Amino acid sequence: MKLSPTRLRRDVELGVKNLLLHKLRSALTMLGMVFGVGSVIAMLAIGEGASREALERIRKLGSHNIMLASKKPPEEGNSQKKTAWFSIYGLLYADADRIAATVPAIDKVVPIKAIVKPGRFRNRAQDLRVVCTTHEWFDLVKREVVAGRTMTARDTREFASVAVLTEWGARKLLANEHALGESLTIDAQTYRVIGIVRSETGGADASDMPDSRTDVYIPLASARQRYGDVFFRRTNGATVREKVELHEIIAHVVEEKNVEPASKAVRRILETSHKTEDYAISVPLQLLRQAEATKRTFSIVLGAIAGISLLVGGIGIMNIMLASVTERTREIGIRRAIGARRNQIVVQFLIEALVLSVFGGLVGMALGVGIPAVVTLVAKMPTVVTFGSLVLSFGISVGVGIGFGIYPAIRASRLDPIVALRYE
Repeated sequence: MKLSPTRLRRDVELGVKNLLLHKLRSALTMLGMVFGVGSVIAMLAIGEGASREALERIRKLGSHNIMLASKKPPEEGNSQKKTAWFSIYGLLYADADRIAATVPAIDKVVPIKAIVKPGRFRNRAQDLRVVCTTHEWFDLVKREVVAGRTMTARDTREFASVAVLTEWGARKLLANEHALGESLTIDAQTYRVIGIVRSETGGADASDMPDSRTDVYIPLASARQRYGDVFFRRTNGATVREKVELHEIIAHVVEEKNVEPASKAVRRILETSHKTEDYAISVPLQLLRQAEATKRTFSIVLGAIAGISLLVGGIGIMNIMLASVTERTREIGIRRAIGARRNQIVVQFLIEALVLSVFGGLVGMALGVGIPAVVTLVAKMPTVVTFGSLVLSFGISVGVGIGFGIYPAIRASRLDPIVALRYE
C-alpha cells in the first residue's frame, strides 16, 4: 500500500489525538522510553569520559617511548626492618649506555635520577622531587615553557648549577617574587632558576606520569657530583641506605612499528646485566591498545545494561497498545465494515506506538544530555556525550516502538468485523 504524505499526516494526527484521550496513561507509558534513552546516553557519556581521561594519560607518556623504572626485588623487602642495612638495586648508568649503543631503533635514551630533597627560598620551604636528568628529557616529555628556558647540553657538560621549576613549585616557593635568576637552595646546594614549565598532571601527583607538580629539574651530571648515588631514609624505625644509580630511563623509538620489538630487545639487555629483576618495563603503546580494547568492552557492557530500560519501555508500549486494541474493538469493527483494509489498521496502531517511542526518545535525549552535565558539575567527573550515542539511543527507541507495537497492530487488523461490531 502506498502511503501518501497527506494520508500519513492524517494518520499521525489521529494517533496523537487517540493518545491524548488518555493523557496520564500515555505519559506513564512514555516514561519507560524517556528513562531508557536517558540512561543509555548518560551511562555511555560517563564511560566515555572516564575512558578518554585514562587514554589521554597514557598518550602523555608517549606512544614512541619505552619506560624503565628501578624496582626493589622482593628479597630486599623482606630484610630486617629495625636495623640499619644497605640495599643496592635498580637501573645503572651502563644500562642507558648499552641500550643507546645496541638498539638501532632507539634514537634517544634519557637517564633519570629522582630524589626528594628539601627546597628553600628565603623563609619559605617545600619538599621537592628533584629530577636529575639531561636536556633531552624535555624533548620526550612535552611540557609548555611558561618562562625562561629548559636545560641545554651545555648545562650538562659544564656541571651547571641551574634548575627548572614547575609552575606550581614556583608559586609555592617564590610566591610573588621574580622567579628567573633567583637562587634556590636544594639540600644545602644553591641553584639558579633558569625556567618554569607547566606540569600536565593537574593538581595532584600521579605515579604513572614521568613528572609531578613538585618537580625541579637539574642536570644529572651536577646531581651525581653533589649528591652521589647513596641515599638515606627512615622507615619503620630503621635507617635504610640505598644505592640506586638511576630511578628511571626513557627510551624513544623512531618509528611506532618498532616500539614492541625494541622493548623486547631492551628486556634482553637488562636480563643479561641484572642478576635479579630489579627493574620494570612499561610500554605506553601496549597500555594504549589495552585501554582502547577495555574502553570498547566497557561501552558495550554499559550500553547493554542501560538497554534493559529500553526493553522495559518497549514492554510498556506493547501493554498500552494491547489495552487500546481491546478498548477500541468496536471502532476497529466499524472501520473494517466501511472498507478499511487490514494494512490501514496496522499502520494506524503502529503510528501510535511510534509516536510514543519517538516523543519518549526525544525527551530521553534531553535527559541524557542533562545528566552528564550535572555529574560533571557536581562530582567533577569528565563526561563526553557523543553524537553516536545520541543516534544509537534514539534509533533503538524507534526500533523498540516498531518491534513492540507491531504485534498489537497486527492483532487489531485480524479482528473479525462482525465480532468486533457485536463487542460491548
